[in-house]
Amino acid sequence: MRIGILGGNFNPVHYAHLFIADQIQQLLDLDEVQLMPENEPPHVDTKTTISANHRVKMLEIALQNYPKLTLNLSEIERGGKSYTYDTMAKLTAEHPENEYFFIIGGDMLDYLAKWYRIDDLLKLVTFVAVKRDQTVLTAPKYSVQMLELPLLNISSSYIRESLQAKRCPNFLLPAEVLTYIDQNGLYR
Repeated sequence: MRIGILGGNFNPVHYAHLFIADQIQQLLDLDEVQLMPENEPPHVDTKTTISANHRVKMLEIALQNYPKLTLNLSEIERGGKSYTYDTMAKLTAEHPENEYFFIIGGDMLDYLAKWYRIDDLLKLVTFVAVKRDQTVLTAPKYSVQMLELPLLNISSSYIRESLQAKRCPNFLLPAEVLTYIDQNGLYR
């Protein structure tokens, strides 16, 4: 199978995440795209996030009507820091029949050299970079398939800030996810 992997914090999941996953699935004719929430980001600049249980539940709600978009809980189940190499080494060992496409934002191209075991990771996956903003994508040092999609300038941080300011971020995320956020008092 040809599997796309879209990793992220998904704090919360929003329409840009879903749009990218859906469009990459169609453009590359992938069997599915798995959205993979990270357990603990490995970045130096630590992010505050809500519990994995809430992030997973919101993803389940958001994906329920999209059979080619699925959930991959590998990093949540493993616990600890979420290093892409460790996750993909495990997935490729368990499913050597699959071809994996790891989806990143174009803004990550400059950081690939800093990724944990990037040279080994490149042997396991094909990177697909998606242009996320007006930044001009330059040819990366590494082999990366670059795709342009219509820009959806939505960010989880904007949604969280809106909720904290008691504004409703309508039309930025599925209404059912927003209902879940309200019912659980998240981001207040």
